[in-house]
Amino acid sequence: MFLFDFGEYVTGWQDWVALGVCAVLVGMSKTGIQGINTIVAPVLALVFGGKPSTGLLLPILCMADLIGVAYYRRHAEWKYILKLLPAAVVGFFVAIAVDRFVPDDKFRLLIGGSILISLGAMFWSERGNGRSGQLTSSWWFSPAFGLLGGFTTMIANAAGPVMGTYLLSMRLPKYAFVGTAAWFFLIVNYLKFPLQIFVWHNISGKSLLLDVMMLPMIGVGAVIGIRLVRRLPEKGFRNVIIGLTLLSALLLFF
Repeated sequence: MFLFDFGEYVTGWQDWVALGVCAVLVGMSKTGIQGINTIVAPVLALVFGGKPSTGLLLPILCMADLIGVAYYRRHAEWKYILKLLPAAVVGFFVAIAVDRFVPDDKFRLLIGGSILISLGAMFWSERGNGRSGQLTSSWWFSPAFGLLGGFTTMIANAAGPVMGTYLLSMRLPKYAFVGTAAWFFLIVNYLKFPLQIFVWHNISGKSLLLDVMMLPMIGVGAVIGIRLVRRLPEKGFRNVIIGLTLLSALLLFF
């Protein structure tokens, strides 16, 4: 029997299993398997409800971010992070404004559409017609992805595919890819933490305690993610990320 009553969050063993499995997947995403994280968002929303699920997920992400940065801290490409961050912060406040007008059940469609658009931009940039670098070198490319990433991470903690698409477009090697993503999400997740508490009021002391109990599961996922990245060749790693990104985007429509 638990010393604390978590009945307002978990009402049966199925809820505990869902939260634990999602914590493992978050750990995997933060140490290399980007894109799988967006699968977590709709699952938790289904089990715990839309806005409450984002409050449960954010602290799990923050703990996993620390593990990812600790392991890949030397591999970050800071020039890309600095290009993304200002627009990402703007995206936070765009999401807060949109939240007042768009019903909760429409957000998943909005996010899924945004991810598919970003994938389309990546494929266009890779066309072998002599213009492969034209799109990614445009002045608006990084700010656009930063804005989209900030918006989707604030709405549903679902910016993994957006940032994955951006970093793939930059053609980063796999370790630079993971390290850059790790630092970017560490910064944005801790920046939006106060907004979740004081604006959306969906993080409490009890929900934080529940999240801390998931730390061992996050650690298990982190170890799995590290080992998978080691085993995957560069091309295989890229294909896995693209596949998971596309799959997670499509799941948001169902």
